[in-house]
Amino acid sequence: MVNLLIEFLSNTGFALAGYQNIVMILVGMVLIYLGIAKGYEPLLLIPIGFGILMGNIPVIRDFGLGIYEKGSFLNYMYYGVMHGIYPPLIFLGVGALTDFSTMLARPSLMLLGAAAQVGIFATFLGALALGFAPNEAASIGIIGGADGPTAIFLTAVLAPRLIGPIAIAAYSYMALVPVIQPPIMRLLTTRKERLIRMEESREVSKKEKLIFPIVGFLLCCFIAPGALPLLGMLFFGNLLKESIVAERLARAARSSIIDTVTILLGIAVGASTQGDVFLTSKSIGIFILGASAFAVATASGVIFAKFMNLFLRQKINPLIGAAGVSAVPNSARVVQIVGQKEDPSNFLLMHAMAPNISGVIGSAIAAGILWSFLGG
Repeated sequence: MVNLLIEFLSNTGFALAGYQNIVMILVGMVLIYLGIAKGYEPLLLIPIGFGILMGNIPVIRDFGLGIYEKGSFLNYMYYGVMHGIYPPLIFLGVGALTDFSTMLARPSLMLLGAAAQVGIFATFLGALALGFAPNEAASIGIIGGADGPTAIFLTAVLAPRLIGPIAIAAYSYMALVPVIQPPIMRLLTTRKERLIRMEESREVSKKEKLIFPIVGFLLCCFIAPGALPLLGMLFFGNLLKESIVAERLARAARSSIIDTVTILLGIAVGASTQGDVFLTSKSIGIFILGASAFAVATASGVIFAKFMNLFLRQKINPLIGAAGVSAVPNSARVVQIVGQKEDPSNFLLMHAMAPNISGVIGSAIAAGILWSFLGG
């Protein structure tokens, strides 16, 4: 009887747990706290945080429970991450949720979304300089786009062993947009610039809204064929939305499909961060480089907006350049908040959505370009 009791105790999580498991469980609790108590991207951080808890419960090897054990429930869920299934489905929902009219009304603002992608390529070079392999450096750099699905998609094909730390870094920085971006925005702009009022955008016709997803898809994917799965689903979702006749499909894409996939993706990514796999020097380096990528991307958008003002008769508020990172719509909201602290009657949200949306497209194109160079 005593032997049975000892054997039972030796197989419990209390006996099998290492310090890595405890550290990661604490990290998971912090993410859940940030999601619930602080409201930082709760739809992302709560599933990821709980997934971290699930992935760090110590289990007996070859028991068919761990995420890296073939045939386990978590392993089947992780299949959608490793084979790039979940990110395009999320892009489908984003497309069905997105109104491109703000971007179409003033196409020049798309340049701000492109400028923010400097963070991706600058961090790619920085990671190479620090000794990361090219495929790993590309996956780390994409964090600068502040686009979790794109980061996961690219990492799955270039550096699958880094999916856990890269996904956690990307989603963490997406959630911390309201904390990270405002100091950079204020540092790089004067009060006079932050008070700039922008003229009301023109009205975009229904025909333009219908044509854009088709033309945009063809143009972007001819430039970067590697972005086909992401941008194909993004523009298809938007076409469903704008066509009206397929409203049932659009409604499913922006509600049940994207919600279900977000849960599966969050749990799977979180569970992949087992302590003995996740807590490495590479993971620490990824978090540091990810922070610098996000900061550079934000600064690049703001600085490029100031550069554009040198040539524009009707000035743009450089704050909206910070929305060039593709954390939709969080970074656009941050622009609105920072702008209204200077002038409560100044409404920048809709203007900021233009670079915000173009940033989503830009980060996907950047991922496609990196894949085309390094995926072979």
